[in-house]
Amino acid sequence: MAKIKDRFDKVLGIRIIVLVCIDILVINCAALGALLTRFEFNFATLQESQFVQAYLSVAPYYTVAAIVIFTLLRLYRSLWEFAGIDELLHIAGASALSAAAGFGLTLLLQVYLPRSMPLLNAIYLFLGTAFVRYAYRMLRSRRSRPVRERRPTMLIGGGAGGALVLRELQRSEHSQNRVVCIIDDDPQKQGSYLMGVRIVGGRDCIERCAAKYGIQDIILAIPTASAKNRREIVSICQKTKCRIRTLPGLYQLASGQVSVQQIRNVSVEDLLGRDKVQVDLSEIGGYFAGKTVLVTGGGGSIGSELCRQIARQKPKKLIIFDIYENNAYDIQQELLHDHPELDLEVCIGSVRDEARVDMLFRQYHPEIVCHAAAHKHVPLMEYSPNEAIKNNVFGTYNVACAADRYHAETFVMISSDKAVNPTNIMGASKRICEMIIQVIGRHSKTKFTAVRFGNVLGSNGSVIPLFRKQIEHGGPVTVTHPDVIRYFMTISEAVSLVLQACVYAKGGEVFVLDMGEPVRIVDLARNMIRLSGLEPNVDIQISYIGLRPGEKLFEELLMQDEGLDKTPNELIFIGHFNDFDEDRLMDALRELKLACENNDENIRQLVQSLVRTYHPAGDVQPVAI
Repeated sequence: MAKIKDRFDKVLGIRIIVLVCIDILVINCAALGALLTRFEFNFATLQESQFVQAYLSVAPYYTVAAIVIFTLLRLYRSLWEFAGIDELLHIAGASALSAAAGFGLTLLLQVYLPRSMPLLNAIYLFLGTAFVRYAYRMLRSRRSRPVRERRPTMLIGGGAGGALVLRELQRSEHSQNRVVCIIDDDPQKQGSYLMGVRIVGGRDCIERCAAKYGIQDIILAIPTASAKNRREIVSICQKTKCRIRTLPGLYQLASGQVSVQQIRNVSVEDLLGRDKVQVDLSEIGGYFAGKTVLVTGGGGSIGSELCRQIARQKPKKLIIFDIYENNAYDIQQELLHDHPELDLEVCIGSVRDEARVDMLFRQYHPEIVCHAAAHKHVPLMEYSPNEAIKNNVFGTYNVACAADRYHAETFVMISSDKAVNPTNIMGASKRICEMIIQVIGRHSKTKFTAVRFGNVLGSNGSVIPLFRKQIEHGGPVTVTHPDVIRYFMTISEAVSLVLQACVYAKGGEVFVLDMGEPVRIVDLARNMIRLSGLEPNVDIQISYIGLRPGEKLFEELLMQDEGLDKTPNELIFIGHFNDFDEDRLMDALRELKLACENNDENIRQLVQSLVRTYHPAGDVQPVAI
């Protein structure tokens, strides 16, 4: 390491010496050029004037003064291969100060030179010094860039994001792209040039220009665009069969973190038809900081993300409770690595075990409970309905009762849009869970609330990982029905909603998300195939296998008689639970518990008598899953 440093210092020293020698030449040539300009480039007249001799008498002092000024303004320590406006301003300042120093020396040494010389000298010195630096930058850029064929690329976005991306692509030795045209919807930009590349038109030109210029890659540099606009543009780009890539987001531009490596492939998450949910981090941080938080099902896809986001809020203690020790171990090791200061407890056990749940609350007295433990896979629960009731309904009942008994401050349950007019046992079980926390909340100082959202992209058992595997294996991609639609959100959005619900909760609400337009599953399949660089039903077949047990064509977020109120977050709303008979619910729960413990085959009829909106989707017939 020491040898490398010595070699680097030696190379740097040689570079500075060479640059100083060149600057000495530029400094004196600029001064003589100023004199020559004063005499209208008549060299004979200049020689007769004796001004050359006068300058030469002061030149050694002036040269030393200029080199000192250049050194003080760090002109020999800048990385000129990355030079920009700041370096140009440093050159301008150094040139002006050097010319002023030269003028001061002529006064001090009583040497008479033309009065126009300081201004002309400053201009020529600036031009000469800037030329030397930027010529070095261009030479180094060409030498360091490997000779290889670059992919013709279309850049979408002629604004600040596009300029940063284009500059990085033109400079970086890692770039495999050569931008040949730019697309921007702003009519005032169309026809102009950005860093030598023409802005050829708006989004309506994408397909035509892709064919005209032989485009292979399209890069989206529109970080401020709405999700709807982004989805529309990507849909057009997909018709070109080009590889589509994008910037991760706006914050990279704000922090200057734009590089070739950060331009990534467009993902399915980029195609959601709405803007990403934003939450007030200051509210969330203030609410969780210094408190003991319990996350049931903390090893699952939703539970583990809950733990990650809560850990950032500096809780007093975080308790992870999960039946599956492998998942619990994974999130434990991740949190210990990322947050060594975190007071973390990982407890193995089932929410179905009432005694274990009671011991957990008695030992730790959690103030905030995030209940994410549940069976959620719809078709599998159709084959094991008693297990869905045991885990979802009575697991929730055990945790909710313990939260009330040990005076937790807030209890938030993860519900589902499948709880609305359910056609499957999983959705019906979640509806019963909502009813349970409503009843317990009526008589408790604990604030009980539920969070209801749609499908979570990338969660365990969701359609996205299934489609990815099917595409990797060459297809076919299986879709249940051509008309099936679903609401989607990302895992981070789902968790943000849960955390925000903890802050907004007053007790007795169900929080729902404005999830934008629902997505047709077959369109999602086509998009995923195209994003993989393949053509649907040409390279990868799409086959329809029929609705699976318990599935319906569309999901709902609210029942007909549930109201909807606004919250401070315009994408989060509050629905109020509809009313029901409390005594009847408790009697039905006792009957339901006995039935599921005996694995009663008529469990669906009992659930239907309790959840009047539950209409089973017919007899369960074995199908390929």
